[in-house]
Amino acid sequence: MKEPNDVIIRSVTKVVVVIIFTFAINLFISGHHYPGGGFIGGLAFSSAVILLFLTFDIESVRKNIPVDFKIVAAVGVLIAVLTGVGGMVLDAPFLSQSFGYIHLPIFGETELATAVLFDVGVALAVIGTSLMIIMSIGDDR
Repeated sequence: MKEPNDVIIRSVTKVVVVIIFTFAINLFISGHHYPGGGFIGGLAFSSAVILLFLTFDIESVRKNIPVDFKIVAAVGVLIAVLTGVGGMVLDAPFLSQSFGYIHLPIFGETELATAVLFDVGVALAVIGTSLMIIMSIGDDR
């Protein structure tokens, strides 16, 4: 049987995945002040990886991205929970946030908030969980 000619879909996927990754980062970063954040940024990131799974096979993508997504999900939940517990250690309610401003050489006055750490944990948990589910569905033959 002849191998399918999928040069166009593979070429377009390489460009589209970069666009989706960039959009996912934008959603993640803008989530502190606008709609978005760790959850939707993680879903957008996962959709780019799933597009890679669909275009190329899962095994070749897993070979090029040698990450155990169970560990990614566990680290994400751990970061999110520890961010909440951090407030309790400082005698504040669970998930209390604090923020301040620092001066960065290129960016100038920049806000630094502990909510970003929580968003990182949520994003990692969503990425790990969604990709684990998709890989378990894809591996079930």
